[in-house]
Amino acid sequence: MKKNTNNTIYLLTGAAGFLGSHICDTLLERGDAVRALALPGDKSVKYIPNEVDIVEGNLCDADSLETFFTVPEGVKTIAIHCASMVTTNAEFNQKLIDVNVGGTKNMIDKCLEHKECQKMVYVSSTGAIPEQPKGMAIKEAPRFTPVNDIVQRGCYSQSKAMATQEVLDACQERGLKACVVHPSGILGPKDYAIGETTGTVIKIMNGQMPIGMGGSFNLCDVRDLADGCVKAADKGRIGECYILGNKEVTLKEVCQMLHDASGCKMPFFYVPIKMAYKLAAQMEKKAEKTGEKPMMTNFAVYNLDRNNQFDYSKAERELGYHTRPYAETLKDEAEWLVSNGYVKTRANHGDNTAAAGTAAQTANAVAHA
Repeated sequence: MKKNTNNTIYLLTGAAGFLGSHICDTLLERGDAVRALALPGDKSVKYIPNEVDIVEGNLCDADSLETFFTVPEGVKTIAIHCASMVTTNAEFNQKLIDVNVGGTKNMIDKCLEHKECQKMVYVSSTGAIPEQPKGMAIKEAPRFTPVNDIVQRGCYSQSKAMATQEVLDACQERGLKACVVHPSGILGPKDYAIGETTGTVIKIMNGQMPIGMGGSFNLCDVRDLADGCVKAADKGRIGECYILGNKEVTLKEVCQMLHDASGCKMPFFYVPIKMAYKLAAQMEKKAEKTGEKPMMTNFAVYNLDRNNQFDYSKAERELGYHTRPYAETLKDEAEWLVSNGYVKTRANHGDNTAAAGTAAQTANAVAHA
């Protein structure tokens, strides 16, 4: 770890999260001083390195952010706003709006109040960008309004679109010095919270996914995304947005690469998207009666069915952003999951008769839907 030689403190929100923790590592490795914002009593702060100055506060309470932003005279700051509330439920959620939109407004206000704050990087999402027809690569958008179910699907994507527009408006109308990055899906090691994608990888490696689906993802190595966020702080132009994406990849390709890396079993077959929608409808209908969470939802299928082709050439050209091969990322993630006990290696090579039976039953149900 290099010694801090400049007079700048990076103010990082979401430092205990999957992407935030890697941004933290990237800054520390190059010798930068980091201050992290944490909710009072947040147990996840144990994942934040000891070298980081941790300050308690709440994004939804502007007054509580004052200590986070206050630094000694002569010290400059750069804010990287990575924290957000994430959900895979498409339904409206007021708390999501309060945290993702209201919290971002509070961060903007504090950056403007504190003149020593040189820049803000807002970590948005590719989900905030209006979707384009398949076959057309999605590029950075000049505006993110109107926000609705046609332009952005799901409350999370809508909240990120609204927050992104708040940042761009503040740049144009209030003199905020900020830029925006749009990461796509996140993949890689050290996801201690076990997010949706990591959870799927664990199921695959443990032989708990006898059936896959068609469609595609757009996933990036979390270490490359972290590097892109830091480079945006260094080089990103004020008022500009940058997509941090990767090439599209199918679930079948991901399973094959995990198999090559670890020897785990692969799904017996892959349900076409049209059949997956029917299966999701059945599961959601059953869940309404039982009160249990459905194994598959219409929104989850949509995320595989949507256009997942993103043009990230602007970030490559202006920031020096780059991505490593999927196979390298999945190998590193598989090794981390095994070494931390998330994957039971016996299950990878054991008898999968029960899973085969479940797959056959599901295939029959889909065929007759």
